[in-house]
Order: sequence, then structure tokens, then C-alpha cells
Amino acid sequence: MENKEFFDKEYMPKMHRIGKLTGALGVLIAFVPALVLAICYGILPAPAALVTAFVAGASSFAVLWFVEPISYFSVLGPVGTYMAFLSGNISNMRVPCASMAQVSAEVEPGSEKGSVIATLGMAVSIVINISVLTVGVILGSSILSMLPESITGALNYLLPALFGALMMQFSMKSKGHSAIILVFAILINVALKAGVFSWLPGANNYLGILTSVFLSIVVAIVTYNKAKDA
Repeated sequence: MENKEFFDKEYMPKMHRIGKLTGALGVLIAFVPALVLAICYGILPAPAALVTAFVAGASSFAVLWFVEPISYFSVLGPVGTYMAFLSGNISNMRVPCASMAQVSAEVEPGSEKGSVIATLGMAVSIVINISVLTVGVILGSSILSMLPESITGALNYLLPALFGALMMQFSMKSKGHSAIILVFAILINVALKAGVFSWLPGANNYLGILTSVFLSIVVAIVTYNKAKDA
């Protein structure tokens, strides 16, 4: 069987079944503590409190339910998306590991090979993450307390540095596309800080990311169509 035929007919159907099953199990397991409190101890929150909590959370994070899968899918692929949203730490660990695995293997994100390599890179990152996290939970506070303040303060810059490195990595592959999105992202954030979109509820939480992601998709489609017609 050819590699592409195996990927389409054997690998992906099996991965979709596993991904859906583990995702559903993850959702059920997430509710286990609440079910234990309700069934074993009779502790039930008032319906009004549940609605209030949901509205408060959704107003801040609902946009990410749509933006994150769309923006990360091109790098992670379908299998990587299942793994990422089940394991967490997507932007600060899963996407960088998947991306660097693709760079090391010299495969294109979004391709069949890129999807498989991203899956392997993320699988390794999950195993290492759990191992390090276990040690960190046990010894983390004692180790951090021994570090000088200059080092603990520098740890706050790890995530911005990581995002900067990722931005440059992808920008070098498509300089024109990246320049357009970077200029737009700066302009939209300046507008947000100036209060131009203050009439939109919670605009600072989602508008910059949402518009940048979808503009990037539009630019990519236009660029691809021009290259294809040339």
C-alpha cells in the first residue's frame, strides 16, 4: 500500500477514533471531582451560581474555543490537535515542540509527513512534560526558593521569548505574509489601547487575536491562488 493511501485509509481513520474516544474520556474525567462531591457528599452548587460561573468564563475564553483550533491546526495536524487539547500547554509547549520537530525533520507543516512528525514531537513533549512536572510539583517550591531573585524574575520572560522565536521561525518561511500580519497586529493593538473598539464588550480579550488569525488565513489563500495562477 502506498504511503498516502495508508495515511488516508488506515492511519487517519484509526487516529480519529482514538482521538474522539480519548477526548470524550478526558471530558468525563474532568467532571469526576464534581461528581464525587455531588454523589458522595451531597454538595451541589446553585443553578444560578453555575450559570454565573459559565457566563464569566465564556466572556473571557469563548473566543479561544474557535481561534485556537483554527490557528494551531496548520502546525499540529488533526492527530496533534487531539493530543494538544487533551494534554494542555498548547501555545507554550505543544506547538513549539511540534514545530521544531518539523524543522528538524525538514517537512512542511500541513502536509501528511508534517502531521506525523508533529505527532511524534508532541508525544515526546508530553512524556517529558509529565516527568518534569512530577519532579517540579514535588521539589519545585524548594528549588525556586534557593534561586536568586534575578533568576526567578528572568523566568517571567520565558514565554515572550518563546513566542518571539516561533514568530521569527515562521516569518522566515513567508516574509511578505508575515510582514502584513505583523503590521496589522501592531495597528489593531494600538487601536485597542486607544479605545477605538471600546464599544465591543471585552474587545481587548479577543479582537486582536481573532482578526489577526482570520486575516492571516485570507492572506494565505490569496497568496496561494496567485502563485497557482502564475
